[in-house]
Amino acid sequence: MRVSRVQAEENRQTVIDVASRLFREHGFDGIGLKDLMAGAGLTQGAFYKQFESKDDLAAQASRRALESASGRWSAAAQTNPQNPLSAVVDFYLSMGHRAERMDGCPVVALGSDAARQGPDVKASFEAGIKEYLEMLGGWVGKEGGEEPSSKAMVVLSTMVGAVLLSRAVNDEQMSKRFLKAAAESVLAESSADDAGQGARQ
Repeated sequence: MRVSRVQAEENRQTVIDVASRLFREHGFDGIGLKDLMAGAGLTQGAFYKQFESKDDLAAQASRRALESASGRWSAAAQTNPQNPLSAVVDFYLSMGHRAERMDGCPVVALGSDAARQGPDVKASFEAGIKEYLEMLGGWVGKEGGEEPSSKAMVVLSTMVGAVLLSRAVNDEQMSKRFLKAAAESVLAESSADDAGQGARQ
């Protein structure tokens, strides 16, 4: 039975959604097409009607995962308009986020994998990372020009690194300490910057 164009597009979007989660859980090379398609409730034969290759799907799934992650940052920020950075830090540097392998930050889950992928996957990650930096720049201050601020880059590096390290150890207390230390460092740096700006005004 032929699938309508509308249904085919719905199936395609479902595969991208499912892949964005399964890649985060297993890595790009940790799951095959058969299991990816089964996760979407489709057969492997349908894959090549929708995607050029697994790399094509990886790039689109990465884009979807990073868009979802940016949306979660925005939602967290909206819970505390007076201090959006603090709200994002509370969400991102939490044991709850540490445990969210399928729905957590794709930069943490797939960053080292992305470094070994082709230019399309890297382009998806670059766009998502720039979105993170744009949000952070609004909260920690921007430098002149189009480039992301050094402060935003340091904050993002600290946060991503802390979640990555917290997931890499068995010791739960050490895991919590990585997250807590990063949160304190990011917020202390932000407070110091605010105080410095206030003194200069």
